[in-house]
Parts: sequence; C-alpha cells; structure tokens
Amino acid sequence: MEYLDQNKAKKLKGIIILLSVLIPLAVAAMFGLKIEGIKEFRSFPSIYAVINGLTALCLIAAFIAIKKKNVSLHFTWIRIALFLSSLFLIMYVLYHLTSPTTYYGDSNGDGKVDILEKVQAGLSAIVYYFLLVTHVILSILVVPLVLFAYLFARTGQIERHRKWVRFTFPIWLYVALTGVIIYFLISPYYQFV
Repeated sequence: MEYLDQNKAKKLKGIIILLSVLIPLAVAAMFGLKIEGIKEFRSFPSIYAVINGLTALCLIAAFIAIKKKNVSLHFTWIRIALFLSSLFLIMYVLYHLTSPTTYYGDSNGDGKVDILEKVQAGLSAIVYYFLLVTHVILSILVVPLVLFAYLFARTGQIERHRKWVRFTFPIWLYVALTGVIIYFLISPYYQFV
C-alpha cells in the first residue's frame, strides 16, 4: 500500500472534520423534510439492514486478516466496509426523505402509538429504544473515528492507527450489528402503502 503524502493528508483531515459535522446535521435536518409522492425507496430498510450485516462481516474479516498479519487483505475488507457504510448512509437518507416515519409499536399504522399499542409493545420497546439511542449516538461518533483511523493507516502512522482502532472497531461493529437488530425489531411496524 502506498502512503499518502502530507499535503494530501492535510486536505483529507479537513474533509473528515467537515463530513463529521455535516453528516449528522444533514441527517437531523432531513427529519424535518419530506418529499411526497416517491415510493421507490420504501423497501430500503430491508436492504440497508443487509448492508449493515455485510458491513459487520467485513469488519470481522478485516480483524481476522490483520490478526494473521495480512495487511493487504485487511485493507481490502476495510475499504469494502467503508463503501457499504457510505451506501447505507445514502439509502438511509433517501428512505427518510421520502417515506413516512415509522413508530415502534404503531401496529395499526396511524402514525402514533396509543396506550393499547404501548402495552402491546411492552418491554420490547425499552430494548428497542435503548438500542436505537445508543446506535444513533455511536453512529455520529463513528464517522470521524473511522475516517481518522483510516487516514492514519494511509499516512503510515500505524501505531496511531492501532490506538484508534482499539475503540473505533468495537464501536463501528456495534453500530453495524445494532442496525440489523433495530431493523428486525421495527420491521413489523413498517407501512408500505
């Protein structure tokens, strides 16, 4: 693997900081926006759940590759995981811009969860919201963590890269795996009308 020069690395550092701010702001802003009349993206949650699962598998494969000291294979798996995470983000935004919000427990699809639906959801709602909140918070944090860890590797700062991935890897893996679990928990409440 060829290392990046310092000028390019400095530019990428600025881009990483910009993306780390813009992505969460853009995702937050989109919840106030809805593009009506587009139904082509309604099936995306099941697709991006698969993408999250594949990302988790790529991360595990990358971990195994680096433990076997196969840096080239490790780098390949990480690049695939980065691509999949980017694809997930694009699909996530498209879905939420064009589809009604789905509420956990809303079994009749009326866009609100009444007291009977809350009782029916029971303790599973606590599990769902715990996973959702931790998933969202960590997904915001994981963007700069992953991108900086990747940049450190690409600039030959291997020891710095290793220090960052000790906490970045489990966070990224948690975000990918909880994305799948959250999908399975909320999928009974999707309304595809």
